[in-house]
Order: sequence, then C-alpha cells, then structure tokens
Amino acid sequence: MATEPMAPGDDAPPGTPGTGENICPDCKGSGRLNGKSCPTCSGTGKIIEGVGGA
Repeated sequence: MATEPMAPGDDAPPGTPGTGENICPDCKGSGRLNGKSCPTCSGTGKIIEGVGGA
C-alpha cells in the first residue's frame, strides 16, 4: 500500500486515525505564499492535523 508523502505542516500521514484535513494556516488554503508554492502544505492548501486532542 502506497502512502502519500507528508507535508512539513502535517502532524501525521493522511488516513491516520484521530486526524483530519484542515486548511493550511499559512497560505489560507491557496497553496501559494509570496508567489511561490507554500512550504507548509507543499502547495496543496491543506494540512493533516490531530482532532479531538489526538
């Protein structure tokens, strides 16, 4: 099973129990920051983070 690479802003790999997608706090979901690909989300506009205290 292939796993998606983690972006620098991700708390865990996609699909990890207790996590979910959220909008990148740095680029506000655009995937771009200062005219370049956002380094936090790797240009996706989304990050994976723990939910519910996970």
